[in-house]
This record gives sequence, C-alpha cells and structure tokens, in this order.
Amino acid sequence: MTIPDYQSLMLPVLRFAAQGETKVPDIAELIADELGLTQTERDEILPSGRQRILHNRIHWAKFYMGKAGLIDSPSRGRFVASAEGRKLLAGNPQSIDVETLRAYPAFVQFYEASRAETSSDLPVSPSAQEASATPEEQIDAAQSVLHAALKADLLQRILAQSPTFFERAIVDLLVAMGYGGSHEDAARRIGKSGDGGIDGVIDEDRLGLDRIYVQAKRYAVHVGVGRPEVQAFVGSLVGNGASKGVFVTTSSFSAPAADFVRHLPQRVILIDGDRLADLMIEHGVGVRVARTVEVKRLDEDFFVEE
Repeated sequence: MTIPDYQSLMLPVLRFAAQGETKVPDIAELIADELGLTQTERDEILPSGRQRILHNRIHWAKFYMGKAGLIDSPSRGRFVASAEGRKLLAGNPQSIDVETLRAYPAFVQFYEASRAETSSDLPVSPSAQEASATPEEQIDAAQSVLHAALKADLLQRILAQSPTFFERAIVDLLVAMGYGGSHEDAARRIGKSGDGGIDGVIDEDRLGLDRIYVQAKRYAVHVGVGRPEVQAFVGSLVGNGASKGVFVTTSSFSAPAADFVRHLPQRVILIDGDRLADLMIEHGVGVRVARTVEVKRLDEDFFVEE
C-alpha cells in the first residue's frame, strides 16, 4: 500500500504515543508493521534526499498535534500523549485531522499566526491546498515544477542557438564537471562537418592522460538519434584509436541505439536532452541562482545543559 498522508497518521501516532514515551523512528516501525508496508515503502526518501517519507509525515503529524496540546515532548526527541490527547482517544475518534485540531484554541492561534507570517502562494499551513502533504513535500513538489519548467526553457533556448554554440556549451558543461583542466585548453576542434562523426576531443584530466571524444547533435525533440548515427560515431572512435566517447543530443536516443552501446568494448555514454538539461542545471551551465530559500531546524545540541 502507499504511505498514508500525515493527517491520516495522526490517529495511529496518538494511539502509540498514549502507550508511553516514544520516538519517531520507533513509532515509524510500529505503524509500518500495522499498515503492512514493504521495506521499500519504509525506506522511501523525500525528493530532497534528506529524510524518509514515513518519518517526515509522522514528524508533522506529531508536530501539529503538539500545537493543539495533544502531544507533550518531555525530553529531546521523545514525545507522549498529553492528558488532552488521552481524553480525545477516550472518545474513540474514527480519525484525527486538521479539522479536528481546529477545536483546540492553541492550534487555531498557531495556524492564524502561520498564515499571517507568510506572503507566499505556496502552501505552508495544514489547511492549504495540499492538505495531505507535509511542508517539506510541498517545497519538493514546487521545486520539481520549477525544475521541469527550467529544463524545458533551457532546451528551447539551446535549440534556438547555432550548432557552434551548442558544441561550445557541451565543452562548458564538461569543464564544469571537472574534465579538461583549464577552459582555454579544454577542447580542441577536429575538423568541421564531415569530420567522421567527431565534433571535439577533451582531456579526461588536467595531465591529458586520456581523451574523451565528443559528438553533439542539436536536434528538435521529435527527431531522435538512431543506431546508425551512434554506430558511425563508434566507427570514428575506432578510427582514432579512442576508447571513450560521449554522444550528446537535445532530443533522444532510440532503443536500438541505447542497446548497441551496452555491448561495446569502447566506453560510450549517451546523453539525451533530458539528462543534458539536468547536468547543466546541476553544474550551473546556462543557468544561475535566482532565489535561495533556507529551511532551518532547531539545533538540539544548543539546548543541552552541561
């Protein structure tokens, strides 16, 4: 089954917390067992890669119930159901969600304060559009949308440039990734059109102990690269006595092309438009930071008295 959203986890979290002091990792295992989650589901990570999804959702379920006074935190990292929380459980609720928490003045006060402090259109409060998503998941979802839009814009702008610009952009990317040493001597042109399938060659390291041959095809998205073109590139590698090559395109590679390079003695990497855009964004080529959002957490060590 899929991992329940944080509101659906509120009732089981409170039930287990009513059994005594506990921690998020411990209660996560108990809830996972109760729900019959697979190990893969238990280990599933947020897109940010910083926390397990189940742990994150339990944390926020605990956090919001804490703001309503249903959960107490007697010591670092530990929590337990409060008297108010036990009272709520005594009524055998079928579920606990944000609407349930609105019955508690402390939660309403917290909620109204959080609304007043944000001017963003992104949901940051438990009753916002994505009521089933935790704040981290909302940030990750927004980041994914922005990332996808940037990738599309990046490829569109590359397609509007000349083939020479595209080849230079590939050199910039490889240098940014650590290949070729200084930018001045990173790439050496090998001929022009009709150069046997090689657009350039770049040193694999600053000493030039090995070289990587590059082929760059600036194709429209609907024009894929097939096996014959990749085969011609490999033939050029053999003709130059090369063992490593990178074939880059703004479009995509056919399945036969991708299968062909898997069985070669040469090491040939195929980079399609989707991966190219990802790499350019990751290494800051053709893009720049427009806004940085810091997400801060409590420094628990600061509050430890010696």
